[in-house]
Amino acid sequence: MTRVPRGYIARRRRTKMRSFASNFRGAHLRLNRMITQQVRRAFVSSHRDRGRQKRDFRRLWITRINAATRIYKVFDSYSKLIHNLYKKELILNRKMLAQVAVLNPNNLYTISNKIKTIN
Repeated sequence: MTRVPRGYIARRRRTKMRSFASNFRGAHLRLNRMITQQVRRAFVSSHRDRGRQKRDFRRLWITRINAATRIYKVFDSYSKLIHNLYKKELILNRKMLAQVAVLNPNNLYTISNKIKTIN
């Protein structure tokens, strides 16, 4: 039987997977079947952890704001601060509030004074 020259599609697919696995170690870098399994697993983990990262940062910001409001006695708690922000229609997201609370607590006082004075 004569030799049939195969196409390049499978090779292109494998080299693409190999490029994703360039930082892996051992068999996960060298064997094609292991490469596909580990790359697929890495993609699943990265997709899952993108959502988890958003949750974790939101929890961190809420914790920082809560700690700052209690330490500097701006409000009794985080929930009262956020409730009054929404009630007075001052639109500040939690990320910005956390930055203000950590880096410049004096501005947290000015924000709370704005909330208390607007009627």
